[in-house]
Amino acid sequence: MQKLEKQFHIQCTQGDVGRYCILAGDPGRCKTIAAHFDNAEFVSSNREFTIYTGTLLGEKVSACSTGIGGPSAAIAMEELHNIGADTFIRVGTCGGIDINVRAGDVVIATGAIRYEHTSREYAPIEYPAVPDFDVLSALVQAAKNLNMPYKTGVVQCKDSFYGQHDPNRMPVSYELLNLWEAWKRLGVKASEMESAAMFVIADALHCRCGSCFHTIWNQEREAAGIDENMTTDVGSAVKTAVEAVKLLIQSDRQ
Repeated sequence: MQKLEKQFHIQCTQGDVGRYCILAGDPGRCKTIAAHFDNAEFVSSNREFTIYTGTLLGEKVSACSTGIGGPSAAIAMEELHNIGADTFIRVGTCGGIDINVRAGDVVIATGAIRYEHTSREYAPIEYPAVPDFDVLSALVQAAKNLNMPYKTGVVQCKDSFYGQHDPNRMPVSYELLNLWEAWKRLGVKASEMESAAMFVIADALHCRCGSCFHTIWNQEREAAGIDENMTTDVGSAVKTAVEAVKLLIQSDRQ
């Protein structure tokens, strides 16, 4: 590929971003994340990729949006890595699967089901999608430090939002419904759309990645008649991710 002065999609160059990057889906969420940084400044916005850079504990850090799903998350990770980023934390939203996961819980992924396609262009399907251990440990410690309600476990990653939420009308409903039942029996914590791709890509790039999510609501609790109030405030997950970055900075300095 022709060498570009700026990365093609994120429109950034060396020095624009920090080593540590918090990745969100929604471009509007990046400003919210950057509010937790010191000296945060807007860097660029192109397509679904909006970037802010600031500092935490004196270390340059960035927030970058990726849109929805694995393909655009892969582009962001590749291009951020090209200009110096090597530690990624995905912060977003999820829907609960395990009946013990409540709306408002922070879910920290210990692994991801590769029910998507992006990761298959990086590694054979037998390769597991797991977070970096140091990033995972930092996220768990961050949730404890902040006294956040959190759950840890495997998450399911898909490519089709409506394949999950309206499976009965899909021509492959037999597959979607059977697999959903399997995820429930296996104790999968939640469903989202990026972690599987990001974990595998991080390994392919020889860098670090982890993820945490705000649980909007749990359709299984609703189906069981358990009171469940939908909540869209991602503040707890954002604070957990920011605290985890601080812990990683401190650990890396040692």
